[in-house]
Amino acid sequence: MDSVACYRVLQARDARFDGHFFTGVRSTGIYCRPVCKVRVPLEKNCTFFALPAQAEAAGFRPCLRCRPELAPAAPGFHHWSTQDAGSMLVRQALQLLEISRGDLTEQWTVRSWAARLGISERHLRRLMEGHLHIAPLQYLQTRRLLHAKQWLTDTRWPVSEVAQRSGFGSVRRFNAVFAKHYRLTPGAMRKTFKNGHIPTAINSHPLAAGLTVYLPYRPPLDARHLIGFLHQRALPGLEAVDLAELRYARSLRLGHGAQLCEGWMLARFIPDRAVVELHLSASLGPALLEVQGLCRRLLDLDADPLAYEGLLEPAFPATHGMRLPGTVNGFELAVRAILGQQITVAAARTLCARLVVAFGHAMADSANLPVKGISHYFPHAELIADLAPSALGALGMVRQRQAAIIGLARAVAQSELQLEPGAPLELTLERLQAIEGIGPWTAQYIAMRALRWPDAFPTGDVALHKALGLANAPRAKALAQAASQVWRPWRSYATIRAWHSAAAMGRAQA
Repeated sequence: MDSVACYRVLQARDARFDGHFFTGVRSTGIYCRPVCKVRVPLEKNCTFFALPAQAEAAGFRPCLRCRPELAPAAPGFHHWSTQDAGSMLVRQALQLLEISRGDLTEQWTVRSWAARLGISERHLRRLMEGHLHIAPLQYLQTRRLLHAKQWLTDTRWPVSEVAQRSGFGSVRRFNAVFAKHYRLTPGAMRKTFKNGHIPTAINSHPLAAGLTVYLPYRPPLDARHLIGFLHQRALPGLEAVDLAELRYARSLRLGHGAQLCEGWMLARFIPDRAVVELHLSASLGPALLEVQGLCRRLLDLDADPLAYEGLLEPAFPATHGMRLPGTVNGFELAVRAILGQQITVAAARTLCARLVVAFGHAMADSANLPVKGISHYFPHAELIADLAPSALGALGMVRQRQAAIIGLARAVAQSELQLEPGAPLELTLERLQAIEGIGPWTAQYIAMRALRWPDAFPTGDVALHKALGLANAPRAKALAQAASQVWRPWRSYATIRAWHSAAAMGRAQA
């Protein structure tokens, strides 16, 4: 790593580089995020690492003040790369682990990790040691320890539960490994934060009866645009959005192993701290790690603006900090995309709201929930797959959309489609477009928001053509495709900016 550049970032405490690297301070044996508020150490005492696992392999312990476990995901691990095959496979390995369902106990051994990548344990070990200078087991153990550290700090779970959820077979082993690496027992770590790092104003929040965690991000991030995008599309009963408070809430129904977790989540931006405050009901506690990941992807909190802002701003001025809204449910997003074909956002929202009321599972005691305006869960794919087309027709859906939604539901229910990050892009696009009623625009939209593909581009989008000055132009699709090449591999981000520009042009002309 460029130690001179890293030290300058450290001196500036530049939050744009949070998660890009970690600083090991040889005089203290501690490693920190670039945004740590402690006094900047002498340059001669600093060693810089790309990953927490590298710092811990070198013998450094995580800082208790800046908490490296809260840093945004390492940039680049979720995005397109032109690097060699070995580097890309390492990135794929880390991405696969990051988007896991949160089962650290049985699902993620080095053997199962390698098997998911289609390679041998030996090859995985060789790749990670060659590219990251750490063994796969070291990476897994650091991940487990950092999650345990966060849960000891942010939850009231017993130490035994933290040990189990973070993947340790026994409390005794957990205590031994934790003390060896961090020079504190889990109990001592918890006492250090006995009042929590959460400010008093949040501790007294009426939602504090559930769980509260913090999700930092790299600025710039235009929270108002992101929440506004979700507000415009929010479904009554499923979502509640407060644009003034920069707050988004919704119901969540997740399969966690053999367990079904149901409840609510509420995410609130705190821009002056570059953090999202995430509340969730205690009933979602078993799936906390998964909910954190879903929220990060919904709000695009792991994006690296340094990679694309300079590329896109010349073409789309006044769009600084705009992120790519994701989803917490790929099937739900795909249904919304089908219903949004060739109609307005408001009309699509009306149709989808009818679907939720007609077939969504009602939340228990919704009138007494601390989050108001939420009453239903989105209907799952298996239920929709068994519907007669006439049941959707009764909601006002035309035959083409009836067939597309039922076809999609059957493909998802039969595991023929995986609508989540990490799914094979080309195969997913091909299978989506093989479903009657799903064309290129819908498939690209799903890839953009559900698969989190940064280079999706709905070439035939009318609003996109308008923003590019191609409205009613002959060969508009071909011209849009040609114009987009300069924005690769960030055309999904360009599309979001183009839609915003087209909407702004419409308001100016009104």
